[in-house]
Amino acid sequence: MNALQRIKKVVIAGGGTAGWMTGAAIAKLMGKTIEVVLVESDEIGTVGVGEATIPTLHIFHRLLGLKETEVMAATNATFKLGISFENWHDTNKNYLHSFGYLGKDCWACGFQHFWLKGRQRGIAEDIGAYCTEHLAAREGRFAVLPNQDLNHAYHMDASLYAKYLRQLAEQHGLTRIEGKIATVKQHANGDIAGLTLQSGEEIDGDLFIDCTGFKALLIEQTLNTGFEDWSHWLPCDSAVAVQTKSIAAPIAYTRSIARDAGWQWRIPLQSRVGNGLVYCSKYLSDDAAIQSITDNVDGEMLTNPRLIKFRTGTRRKHWHKNCVAIGLSAGFLEPLESTSIHLIQRSIIRLLQMFPAHGIQSADVDEFNHQTEVELLNIRDFIILHYKVTERSDTPFWRYCRDMDVPESLAHRIALFKQSGKVYKFAQELFGESSWIQVMLGQGLMPEQYHPIVDAMTDSELDNFLKTIQANVQRSVAKYPPHNDFIQHYCKATAM
Repeated sequence: MNALQRIKKVVIAGGGTAGWMTGAAIAKLMGKTIEVVLVESDEIGTVGVGEATIPTLHIFHRLLGLKETEVMAATNATFKLGISFENWHDTNKNYLHSFGYLGKDCWACGFQHFWLKGRQRGIAEDIGAYCTEHLAAREGRFAVLPNQDLNHAYHMDASLYAKYLRQLAEQHGLTRIEGKIATVKQHANGDIAGLTLQSGEEIDGDLFIDCTGFKALLIEQTLNTGFEDWSHWLPCDSAVAVQTKSIAAPIAYTRSIARDAGWQWRIPLQSRVGNGLVYCSKYLSDDAAIQSITDNVDGEMLTNPRLIKFRTGTRRKHWHKNCVAIGLSAGFLEPLESTSIHLIQRSIIRLLQMFPAHGIQSADVDEFNHQTEVELLNIRDFIILHYKVTERSDTPFWRYCRDMDVPESLAHRIALFKQSGKVYKFAQELFGESSWIQVMLGQGLMPEQYHPIVDAMTDSELDNFLKTIQANVQRSVAKYPPHNDFIQHYCKATAM
């Protein structure tokens, strides 16, 4: 294919969440000018356990003109205001990483500095008392109100979400072709020319999106792009997933419960609960992992435990030649902070922003890969933080995590916060100051000092400042009904 050949046809290899998010976005936003085809096989299952999201999904839904109530009802969804980390700092020590913002910053420093002095003076509550979403999650209250900041996310059924997006994509002209891909054809210059299905059908295209999951059929098996392995920092390499019946009203946060060789998730939907154990096979056998999850779920199991194997890391290039990898084909960061769907949507939006309508240019490809790398490294470091900064030493797994060397970029952030209480967010980074602060404090990392500008306040002024913020938070949360009552009124599931 000529490097500057006009892109007239986009072929998406694979369905699932990544394939149908990609298909829906390209068809809805560009379908009038290009042909969009998606190839998937009903015989090939999807991983489909990624049921928790983060607030950035609002951007994607706004772009596609989706109505929140409709999406939630169609996907059996509940609201998510954060993640409860249990036994991570140490056994029997828990904290909540919530969405939203902590307190009130000033021009010179973040709210944590005022809180740190308040804590030293004995006049500050736990830091979550100064964040609306944090208190709402703990009190089990929530509503979507007019002019409210969209600092909430969802727990949803990923397979129902893909089904919902498929309908949207096909309404906007996407063609779905059923079949298994047998071979990938290439041009003389190495670009992908087309896909040959087991049926013998051939599908040519100009731009190919690899949504084939861990197989990475196009980006790796065909183009040999290379993989950067991060398993020495993120040693978990396995998961076992199972669904159970709900036995109580859904809570408005994900639970992440640290176990001896990994951690367990609990994600409440309207009619069921998603459960899983992420673990390191070096320290726990598959049989023991299945036994552990079976012993630690509430409610009747609706599915048999399903084993998933993975390797943490990323492709060396997410866009290579005329192929863009989106979803699990691009790499894998374990679901500790629910970033999988976010990374899918960021790749889609980035591709649309740099769409090579008049031909693939190396500068666009390089910029796409650079932006993707910057965002990934931030997320990687944030997830490693949970493992590294811990006081747990009760098992070989946790001793390994506590003692391991970490990337220099993360070591710097940890040292900066410990020594001075400072946290900075840079462009293209996903996690902001409030997230880093909550997790570092929650994991037991307490700064040694606060910013001197805080001393411009007297103790009584500081006390009044903190109390005013706390009262405003309490006033906001008091307006919310119970979480489940609002769900039943606002977005009761139409599909279970």
